[in-house]
This record gives sequence, C-alpha cells and structure tokens, in this order.
Amino acid sequence: MAPVPASAPGRVAQLLRDAPDGPVRVLHHVPTALYLDVAGRCVGVVAPGAAQVPCALRLSGRVSQRPVLAEPIANPYVERGTLYLTDDPLVVGRFVDVRVPRIDPDRVLRRAASPAAVRMVPPRTAAHGLAAYNSLSPMVDATTTSTLVGHGGGLTPLGDDVLCGWLAVLHATGRLTDDVADRVRAAAPRTTLLSATLLDCALHGEVLPEFAAYVAALGTPAEPAAARTLMAIGHTSGAGLWFGAEHALTTIALEAAA
Repeated sequence: MAPVPASAPGRVAQLLRDAPDGPVRVLHHVPTALYLDVAGRCVGVVAPGAAQVPCALRLSGRVSQRPVLAEPIANPYVERGTLYLTDDPLVVGRFVDVRVPRIDPDRVLRRAASPAAVRMVPPRTAAHGLAAYNSLSPMVDATTTSTLVGHGGGLTPLGDDVLCGWLAVLHATGRLTDDVADRVRAAAPRTTLLSATLLDCALHGEVLPEFAAYVAALGTPAEPAAARTLMAIGHTSGAGLWFGAEHALTTIALEAAA
C-alpha cells in the first residue's frame, strides 16, 4: 500500500469526508482519468493530461508517472474520508481554487463597446455540433435550461457544456437567480452523473482552469489566446463552454445598454 498524493477542490475533499465507508462505482476509466460515483456525485481522479474538471482529485506530474490510473481499477472504495484505488489511498495534501473570477459588469460593457471586441469562431471540429445546438435553441435563458440539459451525446453532452459556461458567467457577474438554479437542479437527472455534477459545479462558480483563465482575460489582449485554449478542450466541450459564456456576456451587455 503506497499513499498517492493528490490535490483537490474544497467541496470534493468535503464530499469524501462526508461519504459513507464502502465501495464506489466506476463510471468511466481511461489511462489519464477515472470517474467514480461517490454518494451520488461524480468524483474524478485526473492526471495532468486530462481535463482538470472542478469535481476531481488531481494527480501531480511526478505521481502520474506511476501506473496509478493505467491499471484496471476493479474495487475502489472510501474509508474514513479517503479514496482508495485498489489498495492505494489518495491523500489530499493541497487544496486547489476552482472558483471563476469575479466579472465586473462594467467590464462586460466596455468589452462589448470596444472597437477591438473579440469575435471568436469555434474550431471546425466543434462548429457542426454548435450549429446543431443553435437549431435546437439559439437562446439560453431560464426557460430553455430543461431543453438543454442532457442534449447531445457523451459524458458531457453539448447542451450541458453550453449551460455550464452560461451559468458560470451568471455566477461571476452576480446574476444567477434561484429560479435558474432550481430549474437546472430539477433537470439534472436527465443527463449523465458527470455532467450533472459539472452543472452543480457551475452553479457554485466552479470551473476548469482554462475557463477561469478565459474569464480573467476578458477584454484584454490575452482573450483570443485564452479563448482558443478553452475551445481546444475535448471534442466540443471547450467550445460549448465558450459558446455559453459568450451568450451570457452578450445578453448582459445588451440588457445593460438598453
């Protein structure tokens, strides 16, 4: 038995502390990422090469050189607040901040009014999926959340990715309402457990590091590069997050200017 050091967002560490002892179900496993059902919530274990989702324990580059995730994970379990992969305990030694940076509404207006306002185009690999999304629901608002949840295939359907980006910006600008949050939570059972967990993360303003970097860069010369980095995540996930965020920013700017 060899302890494996990991870092974790605060809510993930708290979930493990509160979880009952016993086996946990494997939802998905690839050599760089493992997703588990822990007390009805998805908890990931990710190496540096995987998306650093805000619901995951993170392995360091040095640790990932060991075959921690490469081997089959047959019987993971939680015991006294610690997650075990086979007999290797994952020991949280550091907490990571996964909160989206605060967005000043004035910055949204300045960005929209700037002659150099960024107008990004998603990569070709994601464009088809977003076009299909647009034909379903070109608007994102409280009334369309139930339509978006679970729309698309994969571990994180595109509709959920779009919604996560939209929700995170609403949280960052202080515009997330109880009505929207309640609608999203009510619809969450329609999607995968990973995606439902990421929607809950977005409601709490918890995001990927690339999304946080993109928000921090809004309205600055660094925004185009940050947007491209975000959109490169996954097949369509990053582009969906960007699309939802851009939709929220545009709507906020239009409402403020009216």
